[in-house]
Amino acid sequence: MMMKSANPALNAKVFNSVSSAVGSATMTLQGTVNKTLVSFLFLLMGASYTWGQYFQAESPSGVNGLVIGGAIIGFILSIVTIFKKEWSPFTTPLYATCQGLFLGGISAMFEFQYPGIVMQAVGLTFATFTGMLFLYKSKIIAPTENFKLGLSAAMMGLMVFYGITFIASFFGVSFPLFHGNGIMAIGFSLFVCGLAALNLVMDFDFIEQGAESGAPAYMEWYGAFGLMVTLVWLYMEILRLLMKLRSRD
Repeated sequence: MMMKSANPALNAKVFNSVSSAVGSATMTLQGTVNKTLVSFLFLLMGASYTWGQYFQAESPSGVNGLVIGGAIIGFILSIVTIFKKEWSPFTTPLYATCQGLFLGGISAMFEFQYPGIVMQAVGLTFATFTGMLFLYKSKIIAPTENFKLGLSAAMMGLMVFYGITFIASFFGVSFPLFHGNGIMAIGFSLFVCGLAALNLVMDFDFIEQGAESGAPAYMEWYGAFGLMVTLVWLYMEILRLLMKLRSRD
């Protein structure tokens, strides 16, 4: 049975709405890997630009527009990609570039305050990716039905919590126990990083199932898009965790 990913972009139900014409190109694992690498090149180009702009001015004011614009446009493109999967060969590179503009600026702000933190976050992100891929391929962690349900429930609870804290912030209410640098806040960040890492297992399974089911070739771009969503989230959560740890010094 095909597993459902907790990542809304990589949900096995998408295969119910796409089909390949007889004799047309289909999704492959290597093709998805290639599309993912191309997408990250676009992300790195965007990130390099805002990173450079920030350190030229040594102030967030020089990149605020690019960071906010990248975040908003990237979000819009992600919604478009989810609902118009056949557009993913065009929307995924654009999404990656916008995310790059956002991440480059945010990363530069963290780096300016905590030198060395970005390389640590990047290293931990790719170490986690490699580790989860090994655990998935060796079947040490398998995306079983119970695994899927548990992860989806945890993700739903996290989204509800984030929604509550976002709304509460408009009324001046903060949650320092979770967003400060105390033991509970650090534990919460570790928990969220763990959820993001486990989502990678579901994403790997989605891509493998798509290749095996003969999904249309454009789903390679969609698979790359969904995997990027998880990796960007994982990187941001690791960056926040490291910031909390560094701020305790």
